Amino acid sequence: MPDTEYDYDLFTIGIGSGGTRASRVASAHGARVAAAEEYRVGGTCVIRGCVPKKMLVYGAHFAEDIEDAAQFGWTIEGKSFDWVKLRDHVQTDIDRLEGLYGETLDNHGVTVFRERAEITGDHEITLSSGKVITAKYILVATGARPFVPEFPGSEHTITSNEAFHLDEVPKRILIAGGGYIANEFAGIFNEFGSRVTIVNRSDVILRSYDAALQDRLLKISLAKGIEFCFNAEFESIEKNEDGSLRVKMTGHDARDFDQVMIATGRVPNIEGLGLDKVGVELGKKGEIKVDEFSKTNVDYIYAVGDVTDRVQLTPVAIREGQAFADSVFSDIEPYAVDHSCIPSAVFSHPPIAAVGMTEGEARNSLGNIKVFQSDFRAMKNVVAGRNERSLYKMIVDAANDKIVGIHMIGPESPEIMQAAAIAVKVGLTKADFDSTTAIHPTMAEELVLFK
Repeated sequence: MPDTEYDYDLFTIGIGSGGTRASRVASAHGARVAAAEEYRVGGTCVIRGCVPKKMLVYGAHFAEDIEDAAQFGWTIEGKSFDWVKLRDHVQTDIDRLEGLYGETLDNHGVTVFRERAEITGDHEITLSSGKVITAKYILVATGARPFVPEFPGSEHTITSNEAFHLDEVPKRILIAGGGYIANEFAGIFNEFGSRVTIVNRSDVILRSYDAALQDRLLKISLAKGIEFCFNAEFESIEKNEDGSLRVKMTGHDARDFDQVMIATGRVPNIEGLGLDKVGVELGKKGEIKVDEFSKTNVDYIYAVGDVTDRVQLTPVAIREGQAFADSVFSDIEPYAVDHSCIPSAVFSHPPIAAVGMTEGEARNSLGNIKVFQSDFRAMKNVVAGRNERSLYKMIVDAANDKIVGIHMIGPESPEIMQAAAIAVKVGLTKADFDSTTAIHPTMAEELVLFK
C-alpha cells in the first residue's frame, strides 16, 4: 500500500534505461512514482550511446557492401556519402525514441520532472526549481560519462558524446583508448573515409576479450588502414592556425589531426547529487557501493546501472532496475541479478561477441580444458574477394564437457551469440552442440561442427 507519510513511494534520479525500467515497473506494482532527468529522457544508451552508435555502424557497413556488390553482379554508379544526412537522420530517430520513453512513463503514471534533483535530507529531494519532495525510497540511476584525462590542451578533444554531432567527417582523427568505444568508432570513421589512428597507453586492445580475438581484430584493422600507436600517452595538444590539432605523444613525433577523440573509459555521475549529505558510501572510482539487491548503506537509497560500476552495459542496468522494483514493491520474493556469464559485443569492423571465460581465464581457473577453434572466410567474403577471416572459439571444461566460453569475430557475431549465450549460461555440453544438426550454409553452423 502507498505510504502517505511521503509525497511518493519512489523517487528516481536519472531516467536512462535502468531508471525507466525501475520507475515503470514500480508504478505497475502500485507504487506512487516520480522521476527527474536534467538532460534528456532515455539516458546514455538511447541519446548518445549504443543506439545512435549502432545506426552509424549500419551506415558504415555500406562502404564495403557497395564495393563488394560488384562481385555479385551489381553496378553502382556515382556513389557518394553524405555525413550530415546520416547524422541528422540518426538524431531524428533519437528524438522519436526519447518521445517513446516519455510516453512509456506517462502511460504508467510516473510523474516526470525535467530538471536536476539533489538529495538534501533524509528521504528528501530538492529540484533545481526549488521544489522539495519526499519519498519513501530513492533510486539513483544517473549513469556514467566519458573520462577525459587532464593534460595541456585536453580542452581541444571530443568524446563519443560529441562525435554524433560533428559538422563533417574528419580527414584525420586520433582516437585514444583500447576499449570497445575506441575500436567501434575507429571502424566507423575509417569506413566513412577518415584516416584513423588509435593511441593506447598499453600494447593491448579489448583487454577483457580473448587474446585470439584481440589479435584478429588488430590484424584486420591494420589491413583496413587503421594505424595503432601503442605504449603512448598524451603530452600536449595545440590548435594550429588552420584549426587542426598538433598532438605530442610520448615515444612519437608530433603530428597533426583534425579531431582528437578520447575513449579511455567512463566515470560514474555522482557529483551534486547530495550523497554526502545522507552518508551514501562511495568506492575508489566514485561509484555508489551497493549490495547484491542494489541497496546502498543507507537503507532507503538504492542505485542501479553504470553509476554503480558493476557491469557498464545497458541490458544489465535494465535487469537491475527490474529486480529492484520487483523486490521492493511487489509480493515477489526479493531476488538479485546474476552478474556472471554476461554476453557482450563490440560493434567493430568486423564485430566481436563473447560469453563466459576466455582461454586464459579458463586455464587459470579450471586447469584442464579443451579448446575448439574454427578459422574461416565467410561465404560472402569469398565471393567478394575480400581476404577477411572469421574466428570462432569454444572453451570446454575437460572434467565435465561443459562449455564455459564462446568467442567470435566475424559478420553478425553479436546476432549469433545471443542464442549461443543461453547454452553457456545453462551449462550445456560440447556433446549437446555436437548432436545439433547444422543449418547450412551459415556461419553459425561452425558452432556445432567444431572438431
